[in-house]
Amino acid sequence: MAEIVAAFGVPHNPNSPAMVEQLGPDCETARLYAEVERNVAAVQPDVIVVFDSDHVNTFFLDNMPTFCVGVTDSIEGPNDATRMPSYEVSVDQPLAAHVRKVGIFEGFDFSLAQEFKADHSLLVPLHFLTPAMNIPIIPIYINGLVPPIPLSKRCHALGAAVRKAIEDWPQKLRVAIIASGSFSLEIGGPKMAPGKRNGVPDPGWAKRIQEHMESGRVNDLLNEATTTRLAKAGNVGGELLNWIAMLGVIGQRRPTFMQPQSDMGHAFAAWRWDR
Repeated sequence: MAEIVAAFGVPHNPNSPAMVEQLGPDCETARLYAEVERNVAAVQPDVIVVFDSDHVNTFFLDNMPTFCVGVTDSIEGPNDATRMPSYEVSVDQPLAAHVRKVGIFEGFDFSLAQEFKADHSLLVPLHFLTPAMNIPIIPIYINGLVPPIPLSKRCHALGAAVRKAIEDWPQKLRVAIIASGSFSLEIGGPKMAPGKRNGVPDPGWAKRIQEHMESGRVNDLLNEATTTRLAKAGNVGGELLNWIAMLGVIGQRRPTFMQPQSDMGHAFAAWRWDR
């Protein structure tokens, strides 16, 4: 039977790969990613489930699924202008198909993606956390960016359905979960400061999210993370739904490591069962 062994949460700033290459391994971003990468390597996962929100690069307004599972052999990317290496990432197709089937039986009408490429929101975390790109993934997309976005409690229940699917899988596998995204972020919108291309309109909300997670107050987070509250956090504030789905997989556990990044509206975190 497959087992879930750890979970991780990270941002996916598209500038991070180039910035780390320029500034070196001692810069703050490099050190935080490296700390999470050490935790990933320590648990030795066979498969990684990634909760992600596409930035209208894999999907578009004429075909925008609320929930989608990538069921294919591999994914190439990034398919946007992100300055980073190009990758081909293997997908555990049988387990991905099983997750989709169980999710549908649990009441989640998963869309299916079989021929697609991924953008920075999926590839930046993998670039840092699995640099050898030798661990197959299962990509699960949650539309957190294009209204109407799903409810927080619905995404948490989705995570519980994913947990059920993994635990029902007969093959012995060690499965890790990654949530990709920010808590508060505005890109190209009216909540940015004058003259800025992006910004964090609600740092207090980002801090409150971190406090809820550190204390294991998942229900409080779900009650507070309304659609209106997420919109106030910026036009990318719905990426929190990826973290909430991850919490649905792992339950009430508290993180073994969690560190915000200097008022940037996001955090780096790890949940380890063995610690």
